[in-house]
Amino acid sequence: MHSEAEVKEKVDLTKLEAKSEVVLMAITPNAEDVIERACRTCYLSFHRYDPPASTAELIKKVIRKKHHSVLEHATATFRIKGGSRVFTHELVRHRLMSPSQESQRYVEYGKTRDYDIVVPETIKNSPYYNRYLEYAAEAERFYTEMVANGVPKEDARFVLLNGTTSEIVITANLREYRHIFSVRCHPRAQWEIRQICLEMLRVLKKEAPIVFWDYEIDEENQCVKIITE
Repeated sequence: MHSEAEVKEKVDLTKLEAKSEVVLMAITPNAEDVIERACRTCYLSFHRYDPPASTAELIKKVIRKKHHSVLEHATATFRIKGGSRVFTHELVRHRLMSPSQESQRYVEYGKTRDYDIVVPETIKNSPYYNRYLEYAAEAERFYTEMVANGVPKEDARFVLLNGTTSEIVITANLREYRHIFSVRCHPRAQWEIRQICLEMLRVLKKEAPIVFWDYEIDEENQCVKIITE
């Protein structure tokens, strides 16, 4: 039996748990038409320009032939919330992508924004779940105490967990997104970045279905299979 105070504390601690959210902020208008016209400029083959049929035929052809440079003429911008700093540290390794990330130097937890964390399912389903939440809550309390007593936010943040969430906005061309999805939606990719990148892929498969026609999402195994035929 848990006391009323213990139950209340457990409920309060679960409020620390974050859920990721992916929002498409912008995408090149008529992205696939832009790609087709850029491609046709290379060969001055506008006499064959007859969308939408010609668009699908040409983009699939250049993807099969790995002539991916024309895909760089279209870009997409996403805002990602609720991802951990573990996730963002992996994501920003993609150097052909432009990131703008929430700054822990200037954002103050408990004032500018609430403090929250990502909880891996393996921890949530283990005996360590409550201890993990308690550890995170204690880190937040220690951070708040230090800031209140004059420790700069940029130094107090050293006590916070890797699981602390961090908002980020990214922009990349569609060629780079294909690369990101090929490595980050692979079955062996880390679960959190795979989950978030799959959500971005779902969005782009709606916005630019031809560009991502060969990226088949395996919903059961939460990964991507790239069609090669």
